[in-house]
Amino acid sequence: MSRLMLANIEPGTTDDEIRDFLVKYGFPVFDAIEREEGDGSRPAALVSFLAVDTTALGQLKERIHDIHWKNRRISARVLSDRFA
Repeated sequence: MSRLMLANIEPGTTDDEIRDFLVKYGFPVFDAIEREEGDGSRPAALVSFLAVDTTALGQLKERIHDIHWKNRRISARVLSDRFA
């Protein structure tokens, strides 16, 4: 299992919008999503993929890290198991 942290998502972005965004850039459909709202100014989502290894997810991450989406600059990080 691999996990991808997407930070600085526009508030109010739905799980379906996140799924569609990732699929557009070649990601498989995620298996689970957890929201990290924080103080609400830079919401994040932790997306889990059961059938994708960390190396492959790292390569996919490069497609979306620092991309502008919904008037926000998205930050993407692959989390290793020690941080999960």
